[in-house]
Amino acid sequence: MLAKWAALGALALCGCSGAERGDPRGVDRDEVLLQVVATGRADARPDEARFTAGVETREASARAAGAGNAAKMNAVLAALAGLGVKPDDVQTRSVTLQRVDYGPERGRFVANNLVEVRLRDVAKAGTAIAAVTEAGANVLSGPDLRVGDPEAAGRAAYAQAYRAARARAEAYAAAAGLKVARVLAIRDGGEAGAPPYPYATMDAMATEARAQVAASPPPVQPGLNRSAAQVRADFALEVE
Repeated sequence: MLAKWAALGALALCGCSGAERGDPRGVDRDEVLLQVVATGRADARPDEARFTAGVETREASARAAGAGNAAKMNAVLAALAGLGVKPDDVQTRSVTLQRVDYGPERGRFVANNLVEVRLRDVAKAGTAIAAVTEAGANVLSGPDLRVGDPEAAGRAAYAQAYRAARARAEAYAAAAGLKVARVLAIRDGGEAGAPPYPYATMDAMATEARAQVAASPPPVQPGLNRSAAQVRADFALEVE
């Protein structure tokens, strides 16, 4: 009988100690849990420009289309090298050769070769576009202006997101006659709908327009790219 009462007493003590531990989410018995989601944004100037340049060639035979395309594409690559663009910053995106099976050019062949060019100096984008056009590129798109190290650029957004979460917690606490006692958890919410990179498209240019474009490089404005980050934070509030 004594053993039975001792066991019941031990269970009661365990129940009391569990209640004393407080809420499993981390708040104590005299605290209030506040969960906040906040967003931070930061602007960074693009330091990298990417554009696609290519050559489209139409000839009566596949051999002529391929050979003519290769010659013009080599001239485009030479123009890029003359501007100091390194081979590692030029990547082939597609090479195609197909026969036209309809329309007035039926039976002729079309060859295409597209490369993506990365410029580590945004200020040279207009000059590079003009140079490849003069060299024979008749398919162009871009430039796509980027921040080379988006993680570094986003750190300011992460910090701003947490400061916004803390400020919101302080506002809630003040309105309720409480104060922020502790930070219980901080969770990265990832990118919060960051806007896409600004992107402009230049259609295929006529051969007769190349000299004019080369003499007057198109203006390229770097502007600012915005990074956005989201944070989820839990705060413990207590009476002041």
